[in-house]
Amino acid sequence: AWYQRRVRVQENAVTLARYATICQQAGLVPIVEPEVLCDGEHTIEQCQQVTEKVLAATYKACNDHHLYLEGSLLKPNMVTSGMQCSVQATPEQVAEATVVTLQRTVPASVVGITFLSGGQSEENATVNLDAINRYQDPGRKPWYLAFSYGRALQASVLKAWQGKPENVPAAQKELEKRAYANHMACLGKYAGDVSGASGKESLFVANHTY
Repeated sequence: AWYQRRVRVQENAVTLARYATICQQAGLVPIVEPEVLCDGEHTIEQCQQVTEKVLAATYKACNDHHLYLEGSLLKPNMVTSGMQCSVQATPEQVAEATVVTLQRTVPASVVGITFLSGGQSEENATVNLDAINRYQDPGRKPWYLAFSYGRALQASVLKAWQGKPENVPAAQKELEKRAYANHMACLGKYAGDVSGASGKESLFVANHTY
């Protein structure tokens, strides 16, 4: 079973590396997205172990394919507890596990890391990003740590909009609030003072596919 998992990880890593080099050959900046899903009862320690293996394999493949790392972005998951885990990690634990994982696997020449929200609530995704940027380890966070959220930017917007033209201004205000909150989180200065229609509502979808 482990051999099969290892082969799957390696095959996905090679596919990501090939995609990234093709993008650069076409003059595009690739966003490399090796996501480890949050479905399951696994602990944050188990998530960290798997995420390290996946990222290490991804950058081994990128190196083998001669990817120009300075012209690429990484879009990974944060290291969190599984959504069904009985013990959910704190933002501080998420920050430490995530940063240590990146330090062990991601080259310093990668310009930026833009995290997935991965089914976290809007507020949790923002608070965890803020904790990651607050995490103190001088000289060992060489990347710009930001966000590339889907559901965690859109949930309150869609709830405010409801598909009605008259609700567009309210929906725009919700988007502005989430964008501002995550901007402050990128600076490590989010004060938890932004509320939204979806706020702490879980955005997790089991077995989510794109």
